[in-house]
Amino acid sequence: MPPTEVGDRDSRGSLGTVRNAVTLLELLGEGPAYQQLTDLADRSGMSVPTVHRLLRSLVLADLVEQDPRSSRYSLGPELVRLSHRYLARLPILGALAPYLAQLRDLVRATVVVQTLVRSAVVTIDRVDGPDAGLYREPHSVRNPLTTATGRLLGARAGDDEWKTMLEQCAESDRARAEASREAWASAPWLLVEGNPLGPPGHVAVPLLGGQGTALATLAATVAPGTSPADVEVVAGHLARAGAAAVRTLGHA
Repeated sequence: MPPTEVGDRDSRGSLGTVRNAVTLLELLGEGPAYQQLTDLADRSGMSVPTVHRLLRSLVLADLVEQDPRSSRYSLGPELVRLSHRYLARLPILGALAPYLAQLRDLVRATVVVQTLVRSAVVTIDRVDGPDAGLYREPHSVRNPLTTATGRLLGARAGDDEWKTMLEQCAESDRARAEASREAWASAPWLLVEGNPLGPPGHVAVPLLGGQGTALATLAATVAPGTSPADVEVVAGHLARAGAAAVRTLGHA
């Protein structure tokens, strides 16, 4: 059966409609900022009328916006409001809030809280340090297993999520990641070094829940050339703050 027929048939039921709408949102989150209707239809395997109908509903809900000049589509502003509401309800962020500014002052670096969302590393809180410079690091999508957070959390994730993360790796990095999974899964902290012309390096520690579940990571930027001894000191500060925050979750 052709892909368009599958898409049209699935869209008749409420579950299929939601699934197809989510597919379009995911496609809009990839590639260029604004995308054509016909391209979205081709990539989704749905017919143009089905995609147009779904996009029209998403535009009315502000989950998608349409550029009036080009008629192309992009993610909408309602997603920002929903993400803020979601983050406000995360217990780990409330537990970490009293520690982040103090930790930033202690390590004299930018401190971030990061987690995995469907195999993507997402920064969910951030306190800029004196190393932030004139411009903040832009929102960017990086291969998760090139980051300290992605390695710590991905190695502790289920096999399906781990497999998805491996598929995002360059072939040259995949074998190293597979060989390192056990070490990453048991590491108390990890460092991924940066360089002056690229993304900053980070040292990250995992925040583990009661059953050993990895909730998130607490990470700090590390300047190129920082000595191993200094990196270990920063990791120690992160680990102590993270442990204190997780303990408050247990008392809540």
